[in-house]
Amino acid sequence: MIEPSVFAAHWLGHRHLTRRVIAAFPPDALFTFSPAPPLRPFGEMVWELHGQTAYTLRGLLDGDWGEPTWDTLPGTDRAAVLAAWDGQTARIETGLPGVPAERYGETLTLSWGEMLVFTAVIGSIDNEVHHRGQGMVYLRELGTQPPDFWDRS
Repeated sequence: MIEPSVFAAHWLGHRHLTRRVIAAFPPDALFTFSPAPPLRPFGEMVWELHGQTAYTLRGLLDGDWGEPTWDTLPGTDRAAVLAAWDGQTARIETGLPGVPAERYGETLTLSWGEMLVFTAVIGSIDNEVHHRGQGMVYLRELGTQPPDFWDRS
């Protein structure tokens, strides 16, 4: 199993890159631009990621893997999105290194099936990578060069 501090650094690298993608969006396009129906605006995807990460952190850090609660969109202001993103990233920075390595090997029964804690957390990160890629395509459609996908500093 991977060391918690190494895993935290990996996840944080994804968070930093996704933040740069959010910040690259023109404020008026974050919640309005969609290249084609039925695709959602990137801002809606970001709030989905925020909710999924909140659920994952609640389980990982607090042991509460109950039913997820998907909040309505807290707002459509880019500054609010970035502030929420930064707050959640800070929770990962401070909380994740203290998670015992054994916890990742525990088996859970979630609403979408039985899986290891590690699998649930990786699924959250995979979803972020997926939606970040969509956001990068959206930026190109808007005529904006997205951040380099390999730079997770």
